[in-house]
Amino acid sequence: MSRPFKIEIAQSEEELKKRLQTANLGNQKEKLQMLWWLKSGQLKEQQEIGKRLGRDTSTVTRWLQKYRMGGLSSLLEIKKAPGAKRKINDAAIASLKIELKTGIGFSSYGAIVEWLKKEHGLDIEYGTVYTLVRYRLGAKLKVPRPQSYKQDEELVSEFKKNLASF
Repeated sequence: MSRPFKIEIAQSEEELKKRLQTANLGNQKEKLQMLWWLKSGQLKEQQEIGKRLGRDTSTVTRWLQKYRMGGLSSLLEIKKAPGAKRKINDAAIASLKIELKTGIGFSSYGAIVEWLKKEHGLDIEYGTVYTLVRYRLGAKLKVPRPQSYKQDEELVSEFKKNLASF
């Protein structure tokens, strides 16, 4: 014989219904729906809850255990994986930002890879540097267009003056 199913729900029926209506995530809606059914007295057994939600009774048991231990906040908590550690430290990113803002700039992303290796001792792949510079920092490589060494500076300045008068 199984033990009797008893659970104390601290929230009011109205509060649960309001939270159910404003919930964005499907998983949270299922959990709030379960609590609302229990609070309103519509369902009295875990098997019934599992059938209505289309979940196994072990899942319902786990959800109810979370609610008993930590309340509604624990039940609705969304866990997020921490992710991988960044390959480029904050000091290197800050100095790269400064270097990108100077007028000199870099001729290519490969040059940035070499600069990071030389200045900070970081061996980072080209794709990682490209993604960091282009998307995260929002910078574009700025290198002046090449000019002929045969060009006469006086003629260029005279041309610019005449161009302004038109």
